[in-house]
Amino acid sequence: MSAKIPYYQAVGKEKEVFEHAYKNKIPFLLKGPTGTGKSRFIEHMAHVLDKKIITISCHEETSSTDLIGRFIIKGAETVWLDGPLTTAVKEGSIIYLDEVAEARPDVIVAIHSLTDHRRELFIDKLGETVKAHEDFMLVASFNPGYQRGFKELKPSTRQRFIAVSFEYPESKIETEILVNETQVEQDVAKKLVAIGNKIRNLTELGLTETVSTRLLVDAAKIIQSGLPKRLSVHVAVVEPLTDDLQTTQALKDLCDLMI
Repeated sequence: MSAKIPYYQAVGKEKEVFEHAYKNKIPFLLKGPTGTGKSRFIEHMAHVLDKKIITISCHEETSSTDLIGRFIIKGAETVWLDGPLTTAVKEGSIIYLDEVAEARPDVIVAIHSLTDHRRELFIDKLGETVKAHEDFMLVASFNPGYQRGFKELKPSTRQRFIAVSFEYPESKIETEILVNETQVEQDVAKKLVAIGNKIRNLTELGLTETVSTRLLVDAAKIIQSGLPKRLSVHVAVVEPLTDDLQTTQALKDLCDLMI
């Protein structure tokens, strides 16, 4: 692949763990809040291993049919169309099921036989079983704290994976990420990271999601392209977090003191 390698700053031994999971054909699970670099990590590792990656962003409507495939009408005939999971299984790609716990339960059932020694996919509608290509790898992510346990992965599913937890990086690394991603000045990056950490520690606000590295990168990008710093923080960091007017104002006031 000649494309530029997606930037990823390692925070531990996650790269080595992923490479060993790939080598040993063990499915890989990324656990952690949104915007902590899970998707970027997988893109980075696919590039390092020179593998094609197929990403599925799962939601409550995602069904096994969406992943495995379906019959479609083409002219006067009915033809079978492989879904992204079937394609990955056959061609030996990495399939990345982002937020897998959000998908319908039949998705978990469909991937079970791919996550154990069988490494095969049963296509119910064709009555066929497809053996996974030698290079096929199943990767999934989920956010354990999201909606306070409303959508959890069952232990029986989790135990089929090697799992790594992703958290927000420590300040020094997060500052490096901002500078590398946006070319914003070091001093500004440090202030943005300080704002992120401050809001993350304000547990009494009861925010469902907190400041992700992704939001800080967005703020850095628009500061770098010329939008005033405080306005950038308001629109890229504060406004996406809450719709409560008082909380929004309190957060804006706090941020204005810090940048």
